[in-house]
Amino acid sequence: MCRVVDLRQAVLATNDSSARQLREHLAARSTVEVNLLSSPGSGKTALLELLLARAVAAGTAVAAVTADLATENDARRLARAGAPVKQVLTDGLCHLEAGMLRGHLDGWLPPGTRVLFVENVGNLVCPASYDLGESLRIVLGSVTEGEDKPLKYPTAFGLAHLVVVTKTDIADAVEFDAPAFHRNVQRVNPGVPVLSVSARTGAGVDELLDYVLARAEGAPVHHPVLAHRYRNAPHSHQGTGDEHPHTHDSPGHHAHPHTHAGEEKPGEPWPDDGPGSHGHGRAHAHHPSEGRPGPSARPAPAGRDGAARTS
Repeated sequence: MCRVVDLRQAVLATNDSSARQLREHLAARSTVEVNLLSSPGSGKTALLELLLARAVAAGTAVAAVTADLATENDARRLARAGAPVKQVLTDGLCHLEAGMLRGHLDGWLPPGTRVLFVENVGNLVCPASYDLGESLRIVLGSVTEGEDKPLKYPTAFGLAHLVVVTKTDIADAVEFDAPAFHRNVQRVNPGVPVLSVSARTGAGVDELLDYVLARAEGAPVHHPVLAHRYRNAPHSHQGTGDEHPHTHDSPGHHAHPHTHAGEEKPGEPWPDDGPGSHGHGRAHAHHPSEGRPGPSARPAPAGRDGAARTS
């Protein structure tokens, strides 16, 4: 007897199952995961470095996972804040997935970590569609990207719990229309809070950190309306560069056809596959403190870090 299997639904179910298990494990550890999404060049790494440094200075146990297609430059920068940092190299994959992340956390995430920041791959299309088991999803948009960014990427902004405007210290220079940006955000995600920050001046960073820490203490988050529209609804992202159909099992998340490792049962410990193991078969990780650069790592050019911090 021939049986038809919908690969899209199967892959989606696998990712959602991994995300649920990861969320349960983190909750049992009293760890809040924060998924940071943005376009390349939004200043995400500069902002995260500042958040980590201020959290460490305040005595809050934080850690960070940063994902890139290649190089370990971001992990080296973030490690300067004094928090545990792990680099995940995706080798060309445009996003993280829950099984992949779960494998990298096992045996690495320090006990007592209150907040785990996950810096996703710089991309507002595919990463927006994957549940990573996060409790807080923050989408960043810089003033240099234009006021219509939320309308161009409605899935990313529409599923955010919080929207952050970055590089506000140069808003006047680039003639950023803040009211228009806020209106566009509310069009795709009614009621979502919006914070404005500048990693260069430090404006708004403490407010953002307070928001994250409040979530770690159990404060409620915004519930995107768009999440309910995505449940079990096949669709395609016309005009976003992600024009292929997907079906949904949980709010706001869909999957692409990638293969995953087997699933663990809820309540069981993470599989002990050793450091750098994962459920995807492509990404690998490296600890900056280990002194063993991965095959894709290259030293940052002189002065690059200093320039990047001004973002």
